[in-house]
Amino acid sequence: MMTVEEMVAKAKADGASDIHLICNLPPKYRKDGQIENMSDEVLTLDDCISMAQFLAGREYDNFDKKGELDSAATFAGNRCRIHLFKQQGVPSLALRLLREEIPKLENLGLPPAVPELTKLHKGIVLVTGETGSGKSTTLAALLDAINHTQKSHIVTLEDPVEYVYKPDLCAINQREVGKDTESFSEGLRASLREDPNVILIGEMRDRDTIETAITAAETGHLVFGTLHTGSAADAVDRIVQVFPADMQTQIRLQLSMTLQAVLTQQLIPKTTGGRALACELMIVTDAIRNLIRSGNTPQIANAVATSAAIGGQTMDQALVRLVRSGAISRDVAVHYAHEADYVKKNAI
Repeated sequence: MMTVEEMVAKAKADGASDIHLICNLPPKYRKDGQIENMSDEVLTLDDCISMAQFLAGREYDNFDKKGELDSAATFAGNRCRIHLFKQQGVPSLALRLLREEIPKLENLGLPPAVPELTKLHKGIVLVTGETGSGKSTTLAALLDAINHTQKSHIVTLEDPVEYVYKPDLCAINQREVGKDTESFSEGLRASLREDPNVILIGEMRDRDTIETAITAAETGHLVFGTLHTGSAADAVDRIVQVFPADMQTQIRLQLSMTLQAVLTQQLIPKTTGGRALACELMIVTDAIRNLIRSGNTPQIANAVATSAAIGGQTMDQALVRLVRSGAISRDVAVHYAHEADYVKKNAI
């Protein structure tokens, strides 16, 4: 079996984003969104156990008992996010190759208004999208831009720590859930006593975390977080629906006052190979605050569609632009669209 070091080196050279090791299958990796074999060698049970023991180290007994383990490490000069898990009692691996350098915001293909989000002093900014859509990379670029332009204190809560920042103008504390703090919610509560200006929450996954994030924003902090949703309206609904019915009116009110922007991302197959970034950007206006407060989230998409003057755009508008630029095909755009008829009509 190839070593993990060798696999990462090959994946890096071939432009792959993820490595998957599964018993009784050849090692696989993800290139341009597709799973392909790395070699013809089939992984045995002993191979998988040895790999898990190597990656888990002193945490192997804990992994063996719980069935999953998250960590991060550097192989072949490339920092990687590691997720060990069991399937049918046998260790498997999903390994994500992270960029060696935190990219500049202007090089990611994001909407032109996104860099302005780094100038906010308080409120909540959400980056949403499915797994593998580049949320972590965008957040890292946003925080690094702050690091190089402002004299602030940044606290991150991550599971695990992915990009390691090199402090410039900012003081930066990166806390890893499970090692440095018990949970996102506990770490977030503690962060309010750590004199931060900017807080990054790796995932807003439960009520306690979301509630504390809103409190942090209300008390003058700039909070960045992620959600697995496909649009700004879905992000609002997801947050509100975490709470019981008798609290939802209050949460809508608080969210309407603290939410500043929602950036939703998709990676779309390009006509020439590789993938293009398509983004919806909702910049929260007074009109959108009223829609959030009133629970009229179905109208948010219309408000975003007419916000081009301040830099907003819907996902479908982004897809149409990519078709017109020749980056993606019309059929692919229709497949990824929210409103297929709109894209069919305008992607010409």
